[in-house]
Amino acid sequence: MAPRRFETKPMIYCLKTLLLLYSFIFWVSGVVLLSVGLWWKFMLGPYMLLISSSPSNAPYVLTGTGAAIILFGLYGCFATCRGRPWMLKLYAVFLSLVFLTELIAGISGFVFRHEIKETFLTTFSDAVMRYDGRDDRSLAVDGVQRRLHCCGVYNYTSWFSSVYFPVSGVPSSCCVSFSDCSLTDLKDSTLAAHKVYKQGCYELVTSFIEGNMGIIAGVTFGIAFSQLIGMSLACCLSRFINANQYEMV
Repeated sequence: MAPRRFETKPMIYCLKTLLLLYSFIFWVSGVVLLSVGLWWKFMLGPYMLLISSSPSNAPYVLTGTGAAIILFGLYGCFATCRGRPWMLKLYAVFLSLVFLTELIAGISGFVFRHEIKETFLTTFSDAVMRYDGRDDRSLAVDGVQRRLHCCGVYNYTSWFSSVYFPVSGVPSSCCVSFSDCSLTDLKDSTLAAHKVYKQGCYELVTSFIEGNMGIIAGVTFGIAFSQLIGMSLACCLSRFINANQYEMV
């Protein structure tokens, strides 16, 4: 049995090294996911009012998943160092749960992307119609128009039927140049056409979603299926450790 044991030990060492490296990368991905969730919650929170009529749970899901991955990653390093088969099998179970969660999230996002666009159209149109320049949704609309260099839902004429236009015209966030955009210009539909962005925000946002959906889906599924590598390493290491213990007996 001694020659076989000598063959098993290098394999165990190799698998431990690979699993430790994987667990560290897994832990880093959890930190990134947690950071994205917090950034989404505190930086993108206002813009979520334009995507959904009710508060979104996505930031909490990302934050919770990131925190869980951080804990699982630390447990994976501990289990690998301890070399207990039952701990490694439990780690593989944790990885399978993360795999299923990410897979379901990726499939749901891809399948319901059209519903997301329709919801954005409805919510953004309502925000434009009820715009007053002061509430959270109005400030979110201003932020989108400034950052994306767009105006209105389909174009600047979307503002003509809003409650804001008769009072103050097209919002200044639509202006191409603030120094060359007076209140008089914005209240005149003819003059405003030469002072504001021509493209509507809905087209820009939906074009971004359609153009990057393949990349987003690919990255999501790639990360999800990477859990299979960790599961395989954990199961193989557990098997080799059991075999080594049996050979020693």
